[in-house]
Amino acid sequence: MSKRIVVCGDDFGMNADIDEGMLTLASMGRISAVSCLSLGPTFSSNARQLAQMNVDIGLHLNFSEQLTADAAPMPSLRGLILRAYTGRLDPDWIDAQLNLQFDAVEAVLGRAPDYVDGHQHVHQLPGIRERVLLQLKQRYGDARPWLRQTTPGMLCGIPLKESIKARIIGALGAGALARQASKEGVRTNRRLLGVYGFEGGKRRYADLLQNWLFNARDGDLLMCHPAADSKEGSAMSRQRRAEFDVLTSPKLGDWLSANGVRIARLSAVAH
Repeated sequence: MSKRIVVCGDDFGMNADIDEGMLTLASMGRISAVSCLSLGPTFSSNARQLAQMNVDIGLHLNFSEQLTADAAPMPSLRGLILRAYTGRLDPDWIDAQLNLQFDAVEAVLGRAPDYVDGHQHVHQLPGIRERVLLQLKQRYGDARPWLRQTTPGMLCGIPLKESIKARIIGALGAGALARQASKEGVRTNRRLLGVYGFEGGKRRYADLLQNWLFNARDGDLLMCHPAADSKEGSAMSRQRRAEFDVLTSPKLGDWLSANGVRIARLSAVAH
């Protein structure tokens, strides 16, 4: 029996290059979930095309990045984490952001998102995760979307730097989120793959991807951050293009087969 994993592209709605990359990969069956920044500058114009694809559409909650010039300033990720762990996040501010972002995704899709996660994994932070779970219950009752959780997947063959980063992300709230979600009957992915430093070009990403596929277990989620046309610009933009090139390569089919892995929608593997 093949191992079913979710391959989830993050940051749809941030810019046209990212959106184009996600749409291309979705049409190829290379990703099965797309996490959307509902207040991003390109979300509303491209989400309807995404809705025609065979993918789960998620709300990628943002509390740490200013997406447009006229948007209200956001705290830095480091500042947000510090405030979360010292109990200094304002619940009214969190609820206001949640309402804006949930309303925006519902207005465009005409329905609830299939799942919810966080830009830079902020949805799992103390003070935020409780408000997210409450929001899901109040809006959707028993028909709540799934949640992405960040417990690290197996790390066999993963370099030390990437292994440490995966464990740090998980330590920032994966266990608490998983326990609270389970208690409330909200489904999640099993474990998270795909954590690295967004550097190294195509060769390094291809090597890491083969290790993640080897480590994958049924129900895991592999996150990625591809974009279709980012050869120039920042190092992060170039790495997004490198991910896109690897994920569109015919070799990916061979790697999936060799590891007994099948890409599936979150609805088929969430538990």
